[in-house]
Amino acid sequence: MRNHEVLQEQPLLDEEGHLKEPGWARQQVWQYNRKAVKAPPWKIKEWDYYVVGNDEFAVAFTISDNGYIGLQSMSFLDFTVPMEHTETVLNLLPLGRQKMPSSSREGDCEFKNHKLHIKYTVTPGQRRIQCKCKKFYMGRPFSCDICLEQPPADSIVTAIPWKDSDAFYYNQKINCMPASGVVRFGGRIFYLDPDYDFGSLDWGRGVWTYDNTWYWASGNGLVEDKPFGFNLGYGFGDTSAATENMIFYDGVGHKLDDVVFHIPQDNYLAPWEITSSDGRFEMKFRPVIDRAAKLDARFLESDQHQVFGRISGHAILDDGKVLNIKSLMCFAEKVHNRY
Repeated sequence: MRNHEVLQEQPLLDEEGHLKEPGWARQQVWQYNRKAVKAPPWKIKEWDYYVVGNDEFAVAFTISDNGYIGLQSMSFLDFTVPMEHTETVLNLLPLGRQKMPSSSREGDCEFKNHKLHIKYTVTPGQRRIQCKCKKFYMGRPFSCDICLEQPPADSIVTAIPWKDSDAFYYNQKINCMPASGVVRFGGRIFYLDPDYDFGSLDWGRGVWTYDNTWYWASGNGLVEDKPFGFNLGYGFGDTSAATENMIFYDGVGHKLDDVVFHIPQDNYLAPWEITSSDGRFEMKFRPVIDRAAKLDARFLESDQHQVFGRISGHAILDDGKVLNIKSLMCFAEKVHNRY
């Protein structure tokens, strides 16, 4: 059944390593156990990605263990200039040694080397992100200490397979987490106000096929003085069981069907449109920064365009209420990976 909502708590995988019940949920009803994955350890991909910001700036952090390679990174974007910079560390053959948590609800996560230090601390109702980079951009240091409040609210969780494959995608996106704290960079201090600023978590575990192209968009803000957010995505496996498309409004998730990103001739800084098959998410997207990254190292290839910009249009909730969205800062991306 399309967009099958799973309500019962259960192990993610059966004894043969296949998804027990593909679909979507509002919370993590599936229990992930790395030892239950039947694929070789170099095929298992695990990551925690946070993005935090407001209308003027954003920061993003990745800690990951993707089997034969780990990718750790942090980004700073200033929309007023505009400018962006990312520092990335690739470490070979982590093969589970990063010890990524088996649940998004608990378990701390940390990466540290001579170049970059990122630490995530999870406590009931709160997430803390700490990061330091002594020589981030043009020799200037970067540091931050950010707290994300996590009040009781819906999220979007999906457990879906790939067609004709043992690969699977298990993921949770948590939007609209009020953000507080400070970011220090280039002699400036940037403050986060929990009344207006928000963070999101992309928590993923799974086994992927080698060659993939995905599309993802996410954003948070205030609409009619209430927290509003959205998560849109496709290309992550076989979405015949479920999509990960959802509107969040005042803590409640409103499920969408299919969406399409209309990117003009792959000109990522030209205006886009985002449309939905059910007509409930119709937006114009005006880019500000293309956070592009490209890597080609024989067996490992990546072409990423994470574009930050502003959307305007309308979103329709389950009860038919129409929300008018005006210049909400968000991001939309297209990523092609062979890894």
